[in-house]
Amino acid sequence: MTASESGERPAPAERSPTQPEPELTPREARQRERESRRGERPQGMVPGRERRRTKLERGSMRLVATGGIIGIAVVLGVVLVGQDVAGWIVGLVVGLTSVILAALLWSSRQL
Repeated sequence: MTASESGERPAPAERSPTQPEPELTPREARQRERESRRGERPQGMVPGRERRRTKLERGSMRLVATGGIIGIAVVLGVVLVGQDVAGWIVGLVVGLTSVILAALLWSSRQL
């Protein structure tokens, strides 16, 4: 008994080149789609850029972002001092916030 007589799908070697490709089940279609996406670069929350930014553009973006971090730290310090928080706590909070934000900025591959 051959595969066609038993109702099973013929193996690729049994299928002649003139026969059309049988329709895919939804599971097989999803599997082929996943396999085709494996060759692509993975995307994060922010989609990747088509071209890499120039050194000047990356440097200026990081400079602006660093200025933003300093601005956040200053505002945080003003608010804490305005609430009569102890000086060492203000310094600790401002310092930690600045270091964490700077680490996130400089480790980013998007900038």
